[in-house]
Amino acid sequence: MTSLAAQKFQLKDRGLLKEGMAADIVIFDPNEITDKATFEQPHQYSAGFHFVLVNGQFVIADGKHTGVKSGTTLKGPGFNR
Repeated sequence: MTSLAAQKFQLKDRGLLKEGMAADIVIFDPNEITDKATFEQPHQYSAGFHFVLVNGQFVIADGKHTGVKSGTTLKGPGFNR
């Protein structure tokens, strides 16, 4: 599912869990996923996401944000700057 999207956008190090690739992984319980944000309080984290790794680093661990900001903007070959 993710490898086809990575291939279409020509992202060479994404889409597969394989040595040398960027590890972007989400571990969740589909029965617990809930959006906590409201119109009055829009900056609330969703619930049910137990672990999130971005570029191989834990951003969410045991359901809590770690403070790590390991993400980056991805630009494919169509980006002209």
